[in-house]
Amino acid sequence: MVHRIAVVETDLCQSKKCGLECIKECPVNINGQECITLPESKIALISEEMCIGCGICIKVCPFDAIDILNLSEELKSDKIHQYGVNSFRLFRIPTVRKGQVVGLVGRNGIGKSTALKVLAGQLVPNLGDYEGEATWDRFIQYLSGREMKEHFERVGDGELRVSLKPQAVYKLPEAWKKETRLLLKQMDERKKMDEVVETLNLKETLDKKVPDLSGGELQRVAVAAAALKDADLYLFDEPSSYNDVYQRLAVSKLIGEIAESGKAVLVVEHDMAFLDYVTDYVQIIYGEPGAYGVVSGLYASRTGINSLLDGYLPQENIRFRDHAVTFGQRAAGETVESEDVVAKYTALAKSYKSFKLAAQGGEIKGGTILGVVGANALGKTTFLKMLAGEEKPTRGTVSVGAKVAYKPQYLSSDFDGTVDEFFMSTLGTKYSDPVLQDNLVVPLRLEKLLARRMEELSGGELQKVAIVATMAQETEVYALDEPSAFLDVEDRFVVARAINRMVKARGKAAVVIDHDLQVVDIVSDRLLVFTGRPGIAGEATSPLTKEDGMNGFLKRVGLTYRRDVNTGRPRVNKPGSKLDREQKEKGAYYYVSAQRGESAAPD
Repeated sequence: MVHRIAVVETDLCQSKKCGLECIKECPVNINGQECITLPESKIALISEEMCIGCGICIKVCPFDAIDILNLSEELKSDKIHQYGVNSFRLFRIPTVRKGQVVGLVGRNGIGKSTALKVLAGQLVPNLGDYEGEATWDRFIQYLSGREMKEHFERVGDGELRVSLKPQAVYKLPEAWKKETRLLLKQMDERKKMDEVVETLNLKETLDKKVPDLSGGELQRVAVAAAALKDADLYLFDEPSSYNDVYQRLAVSKLIGEIAESGKAVLVVEHDMAFLDYVTDYVQIIYGEPGAYGVVSGLYASRTGINSLLDGYLPQENIRFRDHAVTFGQRAAGETVESEDVVAKYTALAKSYKSFKLAAQGGEIKGGTILGVVGANALGKTTFLKMLAGEEKPTRGTVSVGAKVAYKPQYLSSDFDGTVDEFFMSTLGTKYSDPVLQDNLVVPLRLEKLLARRMEELSGGELQKVAIVATMAQETEVYALDEPSAFLDVEDRFVVARAINRMVKARGKAAVVIDHDLQVVDIVSDRLLVFTGRPGIAGEATSPLTKEDGMNGFLKRVGLTYRRDVNTGRPRVNKPGSKLDREQKEKGAYYYVSAQRGESAAPD
């Protein structure tokens, strides 16, 4: 049995601009009944009871504002919250446990933020009754006999202390204009400020004013502020964003220490390697972005992440994606490169007042994607700008056959108009290219954004637009700076595979900077490794094989990776584990295949 839900995205429904095709073409309306109407709000109203699921309204809506979806009848009794008629609804609630780190992962717009608000007591769930008064007593009665009842009893009584690290850390400078030191002192209820500052390497930020911090510094200050509060439940919403591998490792250490102290911790994260490393359990939210989200059962981290990649949940017997995400396991050196050199550069140097970059010379051949890894503030973006012609080197030359298509790290929404108008003005007919549509536009659901104004887009939506605008260009080299930033896990894999396929099919080349090593693993053929002293001096190698590059980079980080036996995805070995010690002794920090059951002793 199924039940049908209808969702109308209010920001997309523009009844004043369309011909009300949804109302005119609805078969139920044509037969004299009222399934779709236009109330005073001027937003189409669809009766879920009257809807026959024909899908005609979806097809005729010029602004892609309508979704009609069939859900399992069993989910009706698990509805946690619904915002209103024809609006988003959340089914089931995440589980948190004392002394454990639980990870929550899913696409953007699928209910993670709603779930966090409920867990923190900021949103009283209405159990789908959006017209009645939502109360904690009613919700606690609904939870009778379930694991989370005690948690919400404490929430309802006002006894549960919650510390939340929000996703939007860029808003922190609006709330605090003074020095970082004063902010952390005010938050330091646990009297652990010195320890937390040391762990997150924040000593140099203490005397800086918060508005002057970089993205990575802001993220770690927000993590520190949340960790310093004395709470029962700690919620970290995307704590890895803006941070490099070293910094992500430090954040994971801090989160682990909080759980070890007996506190409950929940982490929302899109970096699979980070999530796998920091969590004990994982829950997946699946569904349709903007329409509904369903929280899965609790899985051991490895099983949960592999289930996410597979698109199938064994406990629920639910397939939520029609394809699996797998990782190639070709040996280093198997990449077939063209003999045509599309970009060449001599040894390069760039000098600023307080920073110097030195890069060894190299060349990039057609059909090759060069991944770039290294800590923040070592000159990776500066190198990319020199390659793209955005910056002139102090010493050395860059030779590229045509203009480089460059996607910057920091995105701009200055265009005065809609996304559709932006694409028309910058791409023209290139936006309709079938290869671009099949690989990026359709999987990333760009059609949903066309009617939106550029200044209204979120960071993830703006990232998608920028990637499409870059990959649509006719050029010899595509240069992309942190394309995974702000994207959810599924969109990251879509983008990584699309860049790889499109570059190779066109016989062009690409240079991709990213901190998500699983994205780098999927997208790249060769690696450029940056080392040095952050903010002072950076050095870049010439292009290396992926094996040599990753081994050299991870040796400096002090981590070893193995490949998951089922999916082939890179997994971080626990430092000091038997496998970690064995790989370090062999100098094999990467590309080691798992030869034994991963469900054995924890590593």
